[in-house]
Amino acid sequence: MVNPQAQPTNQGAEILRIVYPHDDSVLLHLSGNWRIGEEVPSSDDTIASLSGRPGLSHLAFDTAGLGNWDTTLLTFLVNLKDWCSANDVVYDTQGLPPGVRRLIDLASAVPERKGVRQEIQTESFFARVGGRGMNVVSSIGETLEFLGATFIAFLRFLSGKASFRRQDLWQFFLESGAQALPIVSLISVLVGLILAFVGAIQLQAFGAQLYVADLVGIAMVRVMGAIMTGIIMAGRTGAAYAAQLGTMQVNEEIDALNTLGVSPLEFLVLPRMVALTIMMPLLCIYADIMGVLGGFIVGVTMLDIGPIQYLIETKNALSLTNVWIGLFHGAVFGVVIALAGCLRGMQCGRSASAVGYATTSAVVTSIISIIVVTAVITVVCNILGI
Repeated sequence: MVNPQAQPTNQGAEILRIVYPHDDSVLLHLSGNWRIGEEVPSSDDTIASLSGRPGLSHLAFDTAGLGNWDTTLLTFLVNLKDWCSANDVVYDTQGLPPGVRRLIDLASAVPERKGVRQEIQTESFFARVGGRGMNVVSSIGETLEFLGATFIAFLRFLSGKASFRRQDLWQFFLESGAQALPIVSLISVLVGLILAFVGAIQLQAFGAQLYVADLVGIAMVRVMGAIMTGIIMAGRTGAAYAAQLGTMQVNEEIDALNTLGVSPLEFLVLPRMVALTIMMPLLCIYADIMGVLGGFIVGVTMLDIGPIQYLIETKNALSLTNVWIGLFHGAVFGVVIALAGCLRGMQCGRSASAVGYATTSAVVTSIISIIVVTAVITVVCNILGI
């Protein structure tokens, strides 16, 4: 037997003292508070001190001066226990408080399952490219399948065989129509104001500010009214469709419909698509009127154009061809937005984060589709000379 030797650690020495009563044993005196936010010794430093003493076979504790403790103490003790198990050192817990002993036994009762921890694996460049390519092909296949099923559901709707609630259809008419008028009014008037301002700056240099009416009228009626309404409805209604269907997917309501033999496409998707497709051209007409009103405000109040003169110039500049092209834009945008929102909602995963991702994806897909469709229609109109 040798005289007891005290060897404090470098950190938190006032609450941890290491004593070697024998060559082959060690006694840890724990005192003070071991809580989150307190300055406590590091288990790594303590283990390093113990490892420097060869021949240890027994580890005990003295907690007579121990104060308040929480998981900080438990983490420290569990790390010491793991070190003792790896180095064939007896881990004597008799000196620990009963509550600490029970929690340590509970933590050790069920070992960690293998494969539970997520391992970070680095894929090669070709594996990532191949995976992205397969995802694109799979996404295209799912989209085509959804389009085909939706077309069949629409044919059943025309024949009166589709199963859906009529009151849902009228509710979607209200949500995608009348309830969207305030935001469509605001954006369309502002767009008309902006177009009039930009055009006036250039046309005033030639004394042709009267043609601001032509610029605003043709731009709004032919394409801008439809585009701005489409973007508004993509962020408002398309996102709502994706969130609603995604939440139903998470709550397994869509699975329940399949179990009951009710087609989710006919019951959930079809009313939304019909409502938005019908209401979009009407909203585009309303947006055109609001846009012309915005240009009218600038022309009359800032460019000294007479009200009647401005309206006559707008009437002379517009033609039914421009109106029909704008309405066609609106109808196509309605189909695209409804398809994107419903598709992302039906593809949603089973978690809350998946609903957010589906909503974001629906908006992005809708806006990109609107831009692409606008470009295609513009090129076709140019080729046809209209």
